[in-house]
Amino acid sequence: MKVALVHDYLVQHGGAERVLEAFLEIFPEAPIFTLLYDPEAMRGRFGGRTIYTSFLQKLPWTRKNHRLFPPLMPLAIEQFDFRGFDLVLSDSSSYAKGVITGPETLHISYMHTPMRYAWDDCHKYVEDFGFPRFIKRLVPFLMSPIRLWDGISASRPDAIIANSRFVANRIKKYYGREATVIHPPVETNIFVPLSPHERQDFFLMVGRLIAYKRHDIAIRAFNELKLPLKIIGRGPEYDRLRRLAGPTIEFLGRVPDSELPRYYGSCRAFVFPQEEDFGIVAFEAFAAGRPLIAYRGGDIPEHLEEGTMGIFFERQTPASLIEAVRKFEENRVDPERIREQALRFDRERFLEKIRAYVDREYRNFREKSAAKEEC
Repeated sequence: MKVALVHDYLVQHGGAERVLEAFLEIFPEAPIFTLLYDPEAMRGRFGGRTIYTSFLQKLPWTRKNHRLFPPLMPLAIEQFDFRGFDLVLSDSSSYAKGVITGPETLHISYMHTPMRYAWDDCHKYVEDFGFPRFIKRLVPFLMSPIRLWDGISASRPDAIIANSRFVANRIKKYYGREATVIHPPVETNIFVPLSPHERQDFFLMVGRLIAYKRHDIAIRAFNELKLPLKIIGRGPEYDRLRRLAGPTIEFLGRVPDSELPRYYGSCRAFVFPQEEDFGIVAFEAFAAGRPLIAYRGGDIPEHLEEGTMGIFFERQTPASLIEAVRKFEENRVDPERIREQALRFDRERFLEKIRAYVDREYRNFREKSAAKEEC
């Protein structure tokens, strides 16, 4: 079976890229098709792989400012040629699902989310990423055709996998399609609980510094609480967040993968103020046996058992988070119970589920194709 993998763009490393890495473990010979590829930003990941990029790769500024080019991305993703491939496996939060395949090729799309800035709140997206004023004025006129294309392109995959029930519900709402839920992989063999004497008295956040992850809420809350908060990650919000931060907030930037488990395992609790479609970093904290102080939104409420695994706060405000931190009692949590939740999403289980799903869908696809030929 000749397989192609399709990814939106390789310009940063996060949860979506971890899913792509898992797909490459299943299909190591598969080439990657992506709109943009920035080897420097990927820091050596995917080196040695066969990677095909779109015409956007040759345009100036695209790799560093890809969010400025949505009107060109539908055209770019549709120009990839998949003749000769038996299976196209895309993982998509925006454009990858929109590739065009022939009737002889099965297309399975693993959707991290429907395109957020097309459906949820494009005005908030514009504000979050600090676009120039003239871009902000153009966005309402550009979003209608992008939204139309996105709805049409969602009909192209033969089968859809969602990364959570939260996302499956959004796929149903915006695209009118059913999706099978297979949660993303969690490296539970790397993130493990530490002994009680190795733990320290700081709270932790991990993730890209972008507006929707709401680091600002946590910073304002911990400024007032005067409690230590360590923040791991880089991103466009870095300068603004540093200006907000008081003396108890520590920015660690990028931390080597080998050091991350120590931070997870030694923190008092993991702070999670955003609404996420899944949130791999939260499950890495679970794997390390550490509780969450989390906003009650997105997919997390399905997995966090309040009391034994952490605590929720109800509104995305500093005051609501402050109230939760003050109520939080670490001695009530059960590290083993917390880790058990993460083990459900172990990487090996993910690989097994994807292999089984692809095999089943491919077999059904070939049987249907053969039946049509006989008719």
